[in-house]
Amino acid sequence: MAEPVAPLPLLPGAVGLTHLKVYDTVAPADGLPGGSAHLHLTCTEAYYVTAGHGEVQTLSAAEGFRTLPLEPGGVVWFAPGVVHRLVNRGGLEIFVVMQNAGLPEAGDFVLAFPPEILADPTRYFEAASLAAGGEVYTRTDASARYRRDLAIEGFVHWRARYEEAGPAGLDDLYRAAAALIQPKVTGWRSVWERGPRTAAVETGRQLDALAEGDRDHLTAGRTASLPPPGPDRRLGMCGTLGLYLPEGEITS
Repeated sequence: MAEPVAPLPLLPGAVGLTHLKVYDTVAPADGLPGGSAHLHLTCTEAYYVTAGHGEVQTLSAAEGFRTLPLEPGGVVWFAPGVVHRLVNRGGLEIFVVMQNAGLPEAGDFVLAFPPEILADPTRYFEAASLAAGGEVYTRTDASARYRRDLAIEGFVHWRARYEEAGPAGLDDLYRAAAALIQPKVTGWRSVWERGPRTAAVETGRQLDALAEGDRDHLTAGRTASLPPPGPDRRLGMCGTLGLYLPEGEITS
């Protein structure tokens, strides 16, 4: 009988990790090539650029519209509520580091569609073309491009609303986003409890032990590794995704 395979330990802080090749097709709404505009509700996300050039455009109640350049070796990150959209100026590839065990691509996102679509859950989920489990992935290039184009159309709208009304111009976006994800929150809590909270509690336990002179946990330390993503990539919101861990899962 084969020996049971031990679960992988959590990545540091129970983060998720994905390799992203950003779409290079042009969105009709503003003529720029790149990915879909979207926001996360509970997760901070970081981009570490490994190849190519471009920028990330962001829109938030706290900062308004910003454009941050992306070049190899650079890192950009943003908190929940920041609408972000990648622009590919040539060969842009990124490692995406995601809080909460990869939750951003397992459900914690809302595409910045125009208001009439965000206000109608049926229309929203049809346009979002999500995988059966609610993940970001879609099956066809056509559906990936359609939702990207619609999200950029919405991004143009929400940017104009901010310019007209300031932070209040994004109230309807945030209200609709919170309503769309509300049914998913219980499932997200389970991911958080098994991942980031477990990691933080374990650190507290180790600190308590060390304060008492107990170093037994050091004898249990071991090494883990993950192979590079395979050739089969998934169609995500911002480009094709090479997965290191199934998003939303903390063991393998």
